[in-house]
Amino acid sequence: MSGILRMFRPKEKHDVDMTEGSILRHLLIFAFPLLIGNIFQQLYNMVDTWVVGNFVSNEAYSAVGSVGPIINMLIGFFGGLSGGAGAVISQYYGARQEKNVQRTVHTAMTMTLVMGVLFTAIGIAVTPFMLRMMNTPDEVFGQSQTYLTVYFAGIMGLMIYNIGSGILRAVGDSTRPFYFLVVSALLNTVLDLFFVLGLNMGVEGVAFATILAQGVSAVLVIITLMRTTSCIRFSFRQLNFELDIFAKILKVGLPSALQMAVTSFSNVFVQSYINQFGPDGMSGWTSYAKIDQLILLPMQSVSLASTTFVAQNLGSRQPERAKKGVRTALLLSFGSVLILMLPVMLFAPSMVAFFNSREEVVVIGALLLRFITPFYLLCCINQIYAGALRGAGDSLVPMITMLVSFVAFRQLMLYLLTYHWIPAIAATMPLTDNARLIITAMAYPAGWLLASTLISIYYHVRGFSKSKLIEHEQQPQ
Repeated sequence: MSGILRMFRPKEKHDVDMTEGSILRHLLIFAFPLLIGNIFQQLYNMVDTWVVGNFVSNEAYSAVGSVGPIINMLIGFFGGLSGGAGAVISQYYGARQEKNVQRTVHTAMTMTLVMGVLFTAIGIAVTPFMLRMMNTPDEVFGQSQTYLTVYFAGIMGLMIYNIGSGILRAVGDSTRPFYFLVVSALLNTVLDLFFVLGLNMGVEGVAFATILAQGVSAVLVIITLMRTTSCIRFSFRQLNFELDIFAKILKVGLPSALQMAVTSFSNVFVQSYINQFGPDGMSGWTSYAKIDQLILLPMQSVSLASTTFVAQNLGSRQPERAKKGVRTALLLSFGSVLILMLPVMLFAPSMVAFFNSREEVVVIGALLLRFITPFYLLCCINQIYAGALRGAGDSLVPMITMLVSFVAFRQLMLYLLTYHWIPAIAATMPLTDNARLIITAMAYPAGWLLASTLISIYYHVRGFSKSKLIEHEQQPQ
């Protein structure tokens, strides 16, 4: 309890100046809380599905587990914008322009409150349409709609937490957002069990548990920002909307926002190719996907660390130090994948069985893990370079690269594999369903290879030459 109370003490200094000192130390200290926090975020989601799957019904499990693409479209879009706000704050912070940091913090908060109202209305309105587009079965349609309606009614809490934690991370403080996420995840677990087992509320109870837990995390982050003595201090009285600041946020954040939203939307269609392999193929893919999310976490955490590091150092006009940070982040990312690769490939069947012990599912899931895991080294390249470029304010190229590679090219690969190449191979040799599934799944590493090649070429040719750096204005401090 004393540790939690210390987080709110005004004189406690939590922001970190990354423009001097050990690069490796800064990246590790920043990335580690992010990594643990993201693990808790995954556990957060797993608890929801585990509770409804074990204590409600199979239909409820399907209802909660199948609505991710709809939620991720809106949350991904806002996540891109909040990342843009964070990059702008990091650059101003690195340039020691505290007045502009304040302007950006309050403009970002105003943006969040307005978008929270819009997302609540849009989310509730489009839910029936999106569920029909996903061909949601009639037996789970009602519960899916109930879950999403409650979720979007309380989405403001998640958005406030996201922008608040982004502001804290922009000045190098990734520790307190992690603590708040832990509190939220634990509270969500308790409320899930209380609403479902104690009050017999079913899917609706899980949704209420989620928005209440997210609301608590929002309150914690707002209290922190209001009590800090740092330049990111927030006050409701100073809420404003400055167009020049908002334009900077859009320049950096909008490409990433569009990329995340469109990629989430395309996953609806990706799933249709997997569904052709029947229930066991679908379950094997689902189990692989859950483990896939965990494998990606270390490199994604290092990528976010590189964004803040690059933004601060370019803001302080230290491009060579920023480039050294990118190289260090790339090595850290490669190391994390290499450390995970061997145990994942060795214990793949046991890991899949943790989620689904059906023999056919374990075989398929283990095959997918063993074939795809080595290709995660490719993800390190596109994740780190994309994070670095976003920190430099150059988010258009990462957006185009990701959309071309993960949406257009992947859809093309899936179509050609399914309807042309696999039938051509099958005409010359017998192929089992599992072999067909593995070949189809190779569309994912193919997309990673294309993205890494394109963004690597761009980074090494252009570097930070197209960076959208903030001006070194003389501001009253």
